[in-house]
Amino acid sequence: MKIKNIHIVKSKILDNEGRTIILRGVNLGGGSKNPFGPPGWGLHPESLKNSSIASFIGRPFPPEEAESHFERLSRAGMTFLRLVITWEALEHAGPGQYDEAFIAYLRKILLIAEKNGISVFIDPHQDVWSRWTGGDGAPAWTLERLGIDLDMLDTTGAAITRQRYAEFHGEKPYPRMMWPSNYNRYAAATMFSLFFGGKTYAPDLILDGENVQDWLQNRYIAAFRHCFRRLKNCAAVAGWGIMNEPHNGFIGHTSLEQAQNPVMPVGPRPSPWEAMRSASGYAVRVPVYNSVLTGKQSSKFEVFNPGAHSLFKEGFTCPWKQAGVWTDEDGLLRNDHFALYDGRQAHFLEDFLKPFTRRFITVMREVDENTFFFIEGLPSGSNEAAHLTWSAPPGGGAENPPNVINAFHWYDGLALFTKQFRPWFTFNSQKAKLILGRKNVQAHFSACLKKGVQWSKENMGNIPSLLGEFGLAFDMNNRRAFKKSRAFPDGDYSLHEEALSMYYNAVDDNLLHSTIWNYTADNTNTYGDGWNDEDLSIYSEGKERAAAGWKRPYPMATAGTPLSIKWNYKKGMFRYRFNADSTITAPTIIYFPAERFGTSPEITSTLRYDYRPEEQKLFVYNDGLSGEIEVVVRS
Repeated sequence: MKIKNIHIVKSKILDNEGRTIILRGVNLGGGSKNPFGPPGWGLHPESLKNSSIASFIGRPFPPEEAESHFERLSRAGMTFLRLVITWEALEHAGPGQYDEAFIAYLRKILLIAEKNGISVFIDPHQDVWSRWTGGDGAPAWTLERLGIDLDMLDTTGAAITRQRYAEFHGEKPYPRMMWPSNYNRYAAATMFSLFFGGKTYAPDLILDGENVQDWLQNRYIAAFRHCFRRLKNCAAVAGWGIMNEPHNGFIGHTSLEQAQNPVMPVGPRPSPWEAMRSASGYAVRVPVYNSVLTGKQSSKFEVFNPGAHSLFKEGFTCPWKQAGVWTDEDGLLRNDHFALYDGRQAHFLEDFLKPFTRRFITVMREVDENTFFFIEGLPSGSNEAAHLTWSAPPGGGAENPPNVINAFHWYDGLALFTKQFRPWFTFNSQKAKLILGRKNVQAHFSACLKKGVQWSKENMGNIPSLLGEFGLAFDMNNRRAFKKSRAFPDGDYSLHEEALSMYYNAVDDNLLHSTIWNYTADNTNTYGDGWNDEDLSIYSEGKERAAAGWKRPYPMATAGTPLSIKWNYKKGMFRYRFNADSTITAPTIIYFPAERFGTSPEITSTLRYDYRPEEQKLFVYNDGLSGEIEVVVRS
């Protein structure tokens, strides 16, 4: 489906024939968070050294492998991809020093994607700011220009990284899904606060003649604009994300003495005030939280920075000390420093994220005014997605930019954080309520996604919604699926298939566009995706995993209005209802994976149809008819 031939009408994406399009694909890929290297390399301390010469050429896969990977994805019906790149990949050598060889590599693989009928939107990806603060995204120099000593980040408790965990915790295993706790630690929280709110909360922090906020944002936007200019003629490029899962840092905290709105439900959780002191040479006792379900504090504490080291190089100090928030002599002076904006309670999404998003879109649209943009809200540790209010405020104001899509994320939080899945059990963290029974669990998943769609309708001008991330840990249930047997020579992924099927059922129930997280070309059972012990790739060691859960039929283009999509993967029955539009002469196109449906499935339809097994598609023709139509296909 050529992206240049589609357009948005209210909540729908239509092609030039007037058909309603459903975009479906995958995030490509998890390995792109790290520079290119052998499997597992990104988990070791050496990967954090020599940051200026890091190379991301080969992410998401070496160019010689691109053809086979894109062919596989196209055959799986995944023709719309979220292509992951990081700011570091473009500008690791220093401000304004772009990696032209990496951009040339991107151009090469995008031409191969186009050849295979695949479109992408490029995702400027980050998690908890950068690799040096426990995630990925920003170049090391963004930290160094503030005087931060990269070697002191883990030492002072300002960050916790998988790469250096053993150095400070011995043989103790890295806790599962611990990386989100960095949102509450000093380094990531400070960088996000400065990036989005430096002019408000650190007005005197000037770099190269600019306030730190402008200095960071200008370089971020310039890097991706430069990349876009180099790639603008690649027909495979559908558009751009703005920033993966942006975070507020300290902005909006009503009290710096309290840890508020944590993303990570378990582990050490410093308050902003504790984080500031530990980064500036104080040993600080930090409470530990130990319940995924309730997030309650335990009786345990962990000491951050027991050696009382400073995070900052000689001649530098904490930006918040410089801003008058605290002093060594008098302690905390402005407990509500981040609480207010323009004399009222600060609202991060509206006051900071939305203006940045608009600015990013404005600058990028100078390269191509027809570009699509995929926007996100804050990450959430629960089953609920956080959303950006995008419609014009009551009484007037700036109108929505054109071609904008709400690309919210959702994960089954209990399964994600515990790496356990039971189809008959989950937990609603918003209501602190257990949910029992397969039907109730499925209904809960569908209801969670419905909220995202409803938010787009009510608060974002009824723009389209795309589920940008969802997925499942393949090493769940103590890696049981990896055990091979005569009955399961490639491992038993039946539980994964059921979980993924339930997630996709929720996607279908809401007629959502979607890109699952993720496809990592060099994933292995030993190292997973190669980043923070995550293992969510649907492809590993040269083979697809749990394909029956995600390789499923769906309507790619509908000559009318979709009404409902139902796929029972156990019974092999697909039902699709839509309102046919007699004015559309182009056929409805439904994807059917050949592995499941073969050459002669049983098809029931009141309309004329043409099944083409070699294309894995069913073509249904309105022939001038209107009204509700049902297509039933049995494998």
